[in-house]
Parts: sequence; structure tokens; C-alpha cells
Amino acid sequence: MIQLIVGLGNPGPEYEETRHNAGFWWIDEACDAWNIRLQPEKGFFAHVGRGTVQGHQIWLMKPQTFMNRSGQAVGALCRFYKIPADHVLVVHDELDLSPGQIKLKHGGGHAGHNGLRDIHAQLGTPDYWRLRIGIGHPGVKSEVVHWVLRKPPLDDRIAVDQAISHSFKGIPNLIAGENDKATKIIHTRD
Repeated sequence: MIQLIVGLGNPGPEYEETRHNAGFWWIDEACDAWNIRLQPEKGFFAHVGRGTVQGHQIWLMKPQTFMNRSGQAVGALCRFYKIPADHVLVVHDELDLSPGQIKLKHGGGHAGHNGLRDIHAQLGTPDYWRLRIGIGHPGVKSEVVHWVLRKPPLDDRIAVDQAISHSFKGIPNLIAGENDKATKIIHTRD
């Protein structure tokens, strides 16, 4: 069962269209799909909203701490509402997947993703859910920082948007605790 969905990104208009903000793009789509409005919450260092998805109460969150401190926001809300780590879904950009690919997984390492690294530290465990949105890799490790902080070409953005839309077919199952069904739906594309 999922109680909190966190989209990772960086606040501010200069980052809005960059690859690193794929998690924010997902949350924006979720707000539209589920009619949830986000509000600034200083105590949680984030924009948050609460709503109902098929009878289940959920929180949506866009941390406003910048990527490297995402865990500060996640940890604050989880501690306040006593949400266990395995009831959290973190939506983030993934270098190891091509644009248009999307994968759901539970637990695992942070693979150098600083947002995940900070969430691990704040929650004290890697045992939370992740929805990994492919943004592709520049091919050279030294170019990764520039890659994630740049706007993708239109074809890549369309592929990412289509993957995000597809994920909404399975996320209600994940929210309801139907983890295997959610994974199968998200991993199966026409």
C-alpha cells in the first residue's frame, strides 16, 4: 500500500524542463489526473497535497529542497504522519533506462542518484518503492551532470510523457497494495 508519492526534481523555473525534473513532471500529471492541489508546506520543505485514489488516501509531494536534500522533505512528512518507508513511492529520473522506458521496483541501491541517497539517509532504509523514468545516458560519466540539468530533445520528452501516462494504468493497483499486478501493468507496454 502506498500513502506518499514523492516526485523528485529541483525547484525554480530554470530547472522546470530539465531531465532531472521527470519526477516533478509525474506529480504534475498525477495532480491533474486525481484532482489534487499542491500547497507550500514549510514544515515539510515541500509542496504537498492530499487526495483520494480509488478509496485510498494519499499524499503527493514535490520537495523544494533541491535534489540533493530531497530526503529532508520526505523524512519530515513520514515522521509526522508515521508513514513507513515501504508505503512510500519515489518517482525519479533514471539514467540507465532509455527515454520512454519506465520501471517499478522496491528497494535497492541509489546508483549514485543524490536524491535517492538523501532519502536513504533520512528514512534509514532503502526499502521504499521507486518508479524509475528513463531519461537515457549521455554515454560519458563526466557529462552526466550537464545531461540531467538540460532540457531533452522533443522526441525524448514525448517518449517520457508517454511513459508517465502509461504508468497511471498501474499506480492505483500499487496504492491499493496489489504490487505484483501494478508491476506487470507498468512493465507491459503495447
